[in-house]
Amino acid sequence: MVLEPQQDPPLAGAYNMTSEAITEVSQLLRSGQALTSTMAASAANFNPLTTSVTPMSSAVAAQGIDYMRSGLAQFTTTNQFAGDVILDNGLVRLTILKPQGYLTGIKYGGMDNLLDLKSNESSRGYWDVNWSLPGGQDRYQLVSGAEYSVIHRSNDQIEVSFKKTYNPSTPGHNLPLSIDTRFMYALRSDVTGFNCYAIYEVPPGSPAFDLAQTRMVFKLRREKFHYITISDQKQRVMPMPEDLLPGRGKQLIVPESVLLVNPINPDLKGEVDDKYQYSMDNKDGGVHGWISSDPIIGFWVIFPSNEFRNGGPTKQELTVHTGPNCLAMFHGTHFIGDDILAHFQDGETWRKVFGPFFVYLNSTPNVSNAYNLWIDAKKQRLVEEAAWPYDFVSTPYYLTAKERGSATGRLFVQERFVSGNLIPAKYAYVGLSAARTEGAWQTESKGYQFWVQTDANGNFTIKNVIPGVYGLHGWVPGFIGDYLDNAPVTISAGSNTLLGNLTYTPIRDGPTVWEIGFPDRTAIGFYVPDVNPMYVNKLFKSHEKFRQYGLWDRYTDIYPDTDQIFTIGVSDPKKDWFFAHVDRRGADNEYLPTTWTIKFNIDSVISGTYKLRLAMASVTRTDLKVHVNVIDTQHLVFQVMNLGTDNAICRHGIHGLYRFYSIDIPSTLLVKGDNSLFLVLARGGDSLCGILYDYMRLEAPASSGRIKEIEEQKQGREMDRCLVYNLSFED
Repeated sequence: MVLEPQQDPPLAGAYNMTSEAITEVSQLLRSGQALTSTMAASAANFNPLTTSVTPMSSAVAAQGIDYMRSGLAQFTTTNQFAGDVILDNGLVRLTILKPQGYLTGIKYGGMDNLLDLKSNESSRGYWDVNWSLPGGQDRYQLVSGAEYSVIHRSNDQIEVSFKKTYNPSTPGHNLPLSIDTRFMYALRSDVTGFNCYAIYEVPPGSPAFDLAQTRMVFKLRREKFHYITISDQKQRVMPMPEDLLPGRGKQLIVPESVLLVNPINPDLKGEVDDKYQYSMDNKDGGVHGWISSDPIIGFWVIFPSNEFRNGGPTKQELTVHTGPNCLAMFHGTHFIGDDILAHFQDGETWRKVFGPFFVYLNSTPNVSNAYNLWIDAKKQRLVEEAAWPYDFVSTPYYLTAKERGSATGRLFVQERFVSGNLIPAKYAYVGLSAARTEGAWQTESKGYQFWVQTDANGNFTIKNVIPGVYGLHGWVPGFIGDYLDNAPVTISAGSNTLLGNLTYTPIRDGPTVWEIGFPDRTAIGFYVPDVNPMYVNKLFKSHEKFRQYGLWDRYTDIYPDTDQIFTIGVSDPKKDWFFAHVDRRGADNEYLPTTWTIKFNIDSVISGTYKLRLAMASVTRTDLKVHVNVIDTQHLVFQVMNLGTDNAICRHGIHGLYRFYSIDIPSTLLVKGDNSLFLVLARGGDSLCGILYDYMRLEAPASSGRIKEIEEQKQGREMDRCLVYNLSFED
């Protein structure tokens, strides 16, 4: 039997306070200033630090409850297949349904349950999986345990397990994974929270399948949690879940995007809500969450490490969305697509530990201190990162610090057309991954990845690496392509592998004729238009404007009849290069193929092969053709069909899966004087297909007759590159 938490008194409406009070709290959280309201008065009478925790009663024990209080000798073993498990350290109390492992209750700070009372018990705090048979349709499965056990119990720590075991001999098409989800509770008098992790295993004899996504979801009290915080700049009041339904919301052409036409909070009327607008790169996240009203409680998901998340540091993932939902995403295809699926073959075995991550709870009785909950959560993130890897995890598959190793080195860039000297790889990203080809770390999903950013001199140390043999990868802002060291790197427990000085030589044949953009694997340096006022999200009016809905249609507003023409030496990429190469909306809302033109002048054509370096930040369902001077088959120099499933354009991203191409252009196709390069987006009829370009460069053939010109370019370009480099990473 499951004990239902005591319900709060009936609310006057869906919100527990007026829209005016919500607006006040929003302003407070942004400014940190005190305010006067009925909410402030009620909050002033609440002190979460004096809240007592009710001890286990005889009635609780009789109803099949396992009650464990860390630090106290209170533990009752009952029927393994009935009732709840209650974990209580005197500050936070968790209620978990056994043996399934569904988190049904979190009591903290004067609130009987932080989780949504209107959701059923399997939909409050849970793990889930998206998977498929090879070539088959996507399947969704809620992770439900069949065996409950206490893994570890001491005076200062409790760890419990809810395990589902897969038997390959079982008939039917079942998820071929054994999954052990665990909750850990440690008695730390200064910290309120708990850890979660899961052990995923493909046992011998399992059939082939593809793993698309796995995560843990927390659905919070909808009448209490209204305010999200995912960064210093990205904080706001969110809609209610009812606002997404017909009558209050209007679904747009992207299914996840809803125009709020009659929201419960009238301040949100006319805005667009979409969960993808709140995505973050792995490297830029680490902590995100919600803040409630009356009482004022912060609920935060903290990732102490990204080593167990797929796709490396630039992988974008969801964080929070209307519900109110708070997500811990471990493995997903968002912003990349099928290229990042984890493919398992017949009979292949595999094991991976996802986590542990930390759920941190904090509160304040003073509404004027509400913003400090975010400041405190950021500090707690640093505490968790410093404690990684944890020393209290009770599984041999998770390695402690003494069981891990490290690697130290220094990375340089050798680019002879920029500088005659080695260039320190300033603020580059360097990582160890199981991938063994250039750039393949972006789609690596089975193993662990370990990444750091170099200092201003290119120095780096990658700590706490699980022993094994890895490829050493990297990429350097300001330079094209991916770095991969020629030799695999072996990491041993308890030792530091000295890599010495390493050199990345970006691909280059000859001097630059022209270039467009800055190579940072995004389209952020190009023109991002203002949003159509009909589809605004006020949070992104000035910061991360690319997150706004419907920007693909703004191309048609700017170029209603003809396409973009960019003239080298005249046009400005920040003003004249639209950030997304998309179809143009024509009559009857039909979307038409588009052709972008790059005009440039060549004083003299050198015999040989010119090179076009084309770096793409994201591609979705694209047929691209590149022609020189004339659009016909004789002048076609590059063609790629049906490329990409990133969906970064419709999901409001500025990058997805990085792709790089080198294109040969015979000198016979060029003429002295004016030339044109045509980028033909050949597929029409799709409003959401297209390309986010990162950078492109035309190189002349290397020639001894141009040595003097090359040397002159070195001096000027080295100065320009350093200037842009500093602006990009120090502002």
